[in-house]
Amino acid sequence: MTVNGTSQTSHFVNPRGRVGFDMSGLTPAPVTPFNRDGSVDYQAIQRLGSWLGSIDGVKGLVVLGHAGEGTFLTEEEQVSVIRAFVKSVDNKIPIIAGITREGNLVAGLEAKRAKEAGAAAGLLYPSHGWLRFGYQKGAPQARYKEVYEASGLPLILFQYPDVTKCTYDLQTQLDILAQPGVFAMKNGVRNMRRWDTEIPLIRKQRPDCYILSCHDEYLLHSSFDIDGFLVGYGNIAPEALLELIAAGKAHDYPRARAIHDKLLPVTKAVYHRGSHMEGTVALKHALVARGILSHATIRGTLLPLEDGAEKEIHGAVQSAQLPRVG
Repeated sequence: MTVNGTSQTSHFVNPRGRVGFDMSGLTPAPVTPFNRDGSVDYQAIQRLGSWLGSIDGVKGLVVLGHAGEGTFLTEEEQVSVIRAFVKSVDNKIPIIAGITREGNLVAGLEAKRAKEAGAAAGLLYPSHGWLRFGYQKGAPQARYKEVYEASGLPLILFQYPDVTKCTYDLQTQLDILAQPGVFAMKNGVRNMRRWDTEIPLIRKQRPDCYILSCHDEYLLHSSFDIDGFLVGYGNIAPEALLELIAAGKAHDYPRARAIHDKLLPVTKAVYHRGSHMEGTVALKHALVARGILSHATIRGTLLPLEDGAEKEIHGAVQSAQLPRVG
């Protein structure tokens, strides 16, 4: 794989001396477009991926995540979607695959398939049983170790919300980030007390790891003292989010606040809904408004939004002055 004109494998060293690549900027998590019959729309993947990949400051794409309905796809479709996104960006930026299988053995095999399909890294999800029952001490560290050793795929730590039983405590995060093959964190703790106390400590103790916010609905608060965003929101407003990242790194609160306020109608229409899962459906409507998709077809377990939601989302995109693409 070639990124920014440099030939790479999954074992290359990023600017901070770790296996991985530069993630200082925006990493969108694109949707998986479907045809009206429910099959994967590879032509729409080409449009979406080539557009996002052409934007300066976009450092990679995370596919097969929550926004990408990755767990709703067959194994064959997952591999094909990775390959399609790799093709869509013309090897200019890395493709990161969501790794979601529950057991470490099958997650390692999933990561190996992703690597063979062209993924440059994996976003490793917690074992889903932990959501309900919690995890044994040391189990998250073992999960990252075993999946990396089985696949050789560099990994990104995924910090789940504080309201779940699979959110990692501070020491677990520090342990995972110290392990070989782990080079970044996607943090969605959604508890600002924890964010404000833990992020400075992680930054101090693990300065060679990238810290990325995935707080789509709290991006203003979490835009300071980070390396970038890894968000589904990057599908629909990459230009504005790059401006917000720049303002945060400059500690320019008035500028960051102005960008936030301009985007607020979109944030509310997409993410201030009854369930965060509805955000995936809303993202597709917003991509229709921007001219990337022609319809917002989804797969179950997702359901269509309520009557009037599509009009609301289109109006929010227009009010935020997000132009149609192409």
